Amino acid sequence: MSLSRHINPDELLEACKEHPHLSLLDSAHDPTLHRTVYGLVDIPKYKLPEKGVSKSAAYQLIHDEMELDGAPILNLASFVNTGMDEHADKLMAENINKNLIDFDEYPATQSIHTRCISILADLWKVPKGCKAIGTATTGSSEAIQLGGLAMKKRWQEKMKKAGKDIHNPGPNIVFGANAQVALEKFARYFDVECRLVPVTVESNFVMDPKEAIKFVDENTIGVMVIMGSTYTGAFEDVKGMSDLLDEYQTRTGIDIPIHVDGASGAFTAPFAYPDYEWAFSVSRVNSINASGHKFGMTYPGLGWLVIKDENLLPKDLIFELHYLGSAQSSFTLNFSRPAAPVLAQMYRFLSLGREGFTQIVHAELANARLLSNALSKSYFTLLSTIHIPVESPIVSTVTSALGVNVESPLKFTKGLPVVAFRFSDKFKADHPHVQQRWVQQLLRIRGWIVPNYNAPKAVEQIEMLRVVVRATMSADLVSRLVTDILEVTESLMDSSSDSHVMMALQENASKTSATGNPSVNHPAQHRGAPMHRHGMHGKHPKKGGHGHGDGQTQGRGGNSMEQKMATHKKDDDGAGQVGFSRPC
Repeated sequence: MSLSRHINPDELLEACKEHPHLSLLDSAHDPTLHRTVYGLVDIPKYKLPEKGVSKSAAYQLIHDEMELDGAPILNLASFVNTGMDEHADKLMAENINKNLIDFDEYPATQSIHTRCISILADLWKVPKGCKAIGTATTGSSEAIQLGGLAMKKRWQEKMKKAGKDIHNPGPNIVFGANAQVALEKFARYFDVECRLVPVTVESNFVMDPKEAIKFVDENTIGVMVIMGSTYTGAFEDVKGMSDLLDEYQTRTGIDIPIHVDGASGAFTAPFAYPDYEWAFSVSRVNSINASGHKFGMTYPGLGWLVIKDENLLPKDLIFELHYLGSAQSSFTLNFSRPAAPVLAQMYRFLSLGREGFTQIVHAELANARLLSNALSKSYFTLLSTIHIPVESPIVSTVTSALGVNVESPLKFTKGLPVVAFRFSDKFKADHPHVQQRWVQQLLRIRGWIVPNYNAPKAVEQIEMLRVVVRATMSADLVSRLVTDILEVTESLMDSSSDSHVMMALQENASKTSATGNPSVNHPAQHRGAPMHRHGMHGKHPKKGGHGHGDGQTQGRGGNSMEQKMATHKKDDDGAGQVGFSRPC
């Protein structure tokens, strides 16, 4: 959740007085423009109004403003599920007022929570004899913090028992440079040294266990292995990492556990690759997090943490509560949380079952391969690998004859239904002045949200576009997306085209604003910094396209206040986060 700073309305209005289009601002406050909503009531934006408006007016004000958001189904940057059916909506509406923490008041809700943990423990292959324990969270980010805390506390207990210092040099944790920001947050927030393993093109932009093992020592609380990189969707090698840690323990006597970040992969791998070893069947995996609101297909926000055995959760991390009517145990970062998302998860488990989840995941991967193959035959090079067969043509023919489904994910490289791609070397040589980020901006005008971002540290010179293929993305939408990608790319190939000229002029304006020195006003000369992720101001979508309105709300050019304030750490959607909102 982003932090937001207070906006001082007096300073804001004072700044607006210096704006050359002040007359436009004045007209925007003319009550006649909003008479059906406002009447004659002045409603301030950044102060609590002295008097309220009618419920219908309040609803309409907010409803209309939300129309300026992008269409969730066209948000291909996000891993987050964007839709459930009417039965799920009804179930959540009926229970929207229930607080999950109130165990005594809502025992049936707590029972469903417990059943969800049991289902996940079974899905992730907790060994017989282990007593798994877990909790719902607000998302994978919270679950990662909890999993990391459990590892840190166990390390501290081990070091104290051995009579060793826990402060100098202190604990460290190892994970790849491709890690989602939540992993780095854990290290920073809880005073753990973050050891980032560089990734390479050869490692498919994910952590290589052979490199990671070089970063561990007796102060390593654990290695976090990612089942589904946010960059390319590739799986990291959990079993390979575990085997190397086994060898390390044999040599040194140092026992280092694994936490699996399965934000997306933990709800994908069990159904696409049921025999793949990545979960609790791997001996060193002590805990797994997942996002119910991603490929668990609930609404946000719901995450899960499952720990293989209750003995692996240090007792002093568990809080016993007595002020809600009975003794209750809690292992979360926050207290109150809605119960409805947990009920939505159980609804998905019951309504889909293993067969339903399998069908959906297979369809997502098939559509992702369809998109991959189409793009690879045009102006792009694929950086994701789920479309690459793992068998030779001869073996493939034999397995097909034996009845193996030709569309089975088992016949292709493992990964999430994610398509990451870049301009091909030939395209860049033929059109050196076309910036790849312009594709993102022109697609945004048409309604698509497709992020363009730099690869992880050590290979950050590589830019990639990325599409997350969720359940809502049909083959028809894939076809439309491919058409739009090719159209905007081809429109940029001609340096005299409107699209090319507009992108170049906007980039020049951005450079001028940032440096104070205008560059040469020729489209071929521009090499500005990456633009804000929204589209061009004032550009109309093509007729029949996916855009909404005239596109004027989609961006403010490269010198926007948001762009200047944005941090450049990629979130799980591959877009630069706007971490703070400051006074204008």
